[in-house]
Amino acid sequence: MSATLRDLDGQDEAGILHEIQAALQGLKFGSVEITVHNGQVVQIERKEKFRLSPQTHKPS
Repeated sequence: MSATLRDLDGQDEAGILHEIQAALQGLKFGSVEITVHNGQVVQIERKEKFRLSPQTHKPS
């Protein structure tokens, strides 16, 4: 997974909320982690899990 550097300096609260909403978009299983340093959001991390259906094995 690659990281995307986004400049959040000078963004208002609405801009940060938009980034969080974008991270949640389409997420079915997983988590969004928000890192705060000195009262400012410095990182938004999205972890996505893919659930696979178990395959049924038929005896030959």
